[in-house]
Amino acid sequence: MAVFDSSKLFAKGCTMKFASVRLIAADIRALVEFYETVTGRKADWPAPVFAEIMTPGATLAFGSAETVTLFKEGSAEPAANRTAVIEFQVDDVDAEFERLKIQLVVVHPPKLMPWGNRAAQFRDPEGTLVSLYTPVTEAARQRFVGR
Repeated sequence: MAVFDSSKLFAKGCTMKFASVRLIAADIRALVEFYETVTGRKADWPAPVFAEIMTPGATLAFGSAETVTLFKEGSAEPAANRTAVIEFQVDDVDAEFERLKIQLVVVHPPKLMPWGNRAAQFRDPEGTLVSLYTPVTEAARQRFVGR
């Protein structure tokens, strides 16, 4: 079995910084509005086909379906994801659920997960799962110290 050598990942002196997650949307305006509602932040629109919402922990980027051809035709498609979950850590998942439940499609109300987070889930307009969670057990809170 081959052993993974992480020292060969980057050129000497180079580092990698996780920058953003980009969602491709059939209706970019509706998708951006959804995430503006969830985060309480306004999006920046550097181009009519591209927007970003910057949060303290990460940037959520959005591209219209037309932007896919800038990469490679067919390399991504809107509303086709059933594997990723976009997660937001919040101070009080129950309060956030109450704020959002009449505006968004609810997957499940807040409940305790086996790893110690209390989480609620919604679906965005393109079908992606969106989870809001609060670490509630001591072990869960400790995992997030220093992040």
